[in-house]
Amino acid sequence: MTRQKSFKTRVRTRMDKTGESYTIARRQLLTKAGAHRSPTGPRAAGRTQQDRISDALLRERTGLDWAGWFARLDAWGAVARTHTETARWLADEHGVPGWWAQTVTVGYEQARGLRAPGQRRGGGFEATGSRTVAVPVETLFHAFADEPTRRRWLPGVEVRVRTATAPKTFRADWAGGPSRIVVGLTPVTGSKARVAVLHEKLTDADEADRLKAYWRDRLGALKDLLEREAAR
Repeated sequence: MTRQKSFKTRVRTRMDKTGESYTIARRQLLTKAGAHRSPTGPRAAGRTQQDRISDALLRERTGLDWAGWFARLDAWGAVARTHTETARWLADEHGVPGWWAQTVTVGYEQARGLRAPGQRRGGGFEATGSRTVAVPVETLFHAFADEPTRRRWLPGVEVRVRTATAPKTFRADWAGGPSRIVVGLTPVTGSKARVAVLHEKLTDADEADRLKAYWRDRLGALKDLLEREAAR
């Protein structure tokens, strides 16, 4: 009985922290416990947005922590809304910057069981990566759009460019398809810019995990290349 009460306390503590319902919070804790007991079983699920981004950082950038946003989104009826509608509502009604509006939306969808980590709400899978690089945004865009430069940090991959809008976006089919990349570039200051890569239409969670690690490595190589050349 004491053990059961302890587990219920953990469930309610998680509910207070995340804004999840009792059922979802209980399921999340049971899933984690099962993964801990069975290291040889199926691989653990990927990290959620709540795992990646602390309440303190989210509050600093958006004005509310996870529980605060979950409460507002529940009251608005976000469970029944599309991903695009929710992200737009956060941006338009609450002034949440675009990248953070997407982050809050994905975090909410994961917490409410609408998608798994690395999975799109519609059921497909995706991988993401981002870096801030100490070069102007035009230089960062050129590293994607210019094929000789791109091959220096992204070797051995066939990329078929779909659209390239300088210096903001770059879209391309990946290695003959069916997956593709969507790249967004934003200036941070005159001498710094941020790149965010979305690799979508992936087959499963394993491929999403593999490509997430791949983009972490390749964006690191891109950062090293451009900053080294800028320092010459």
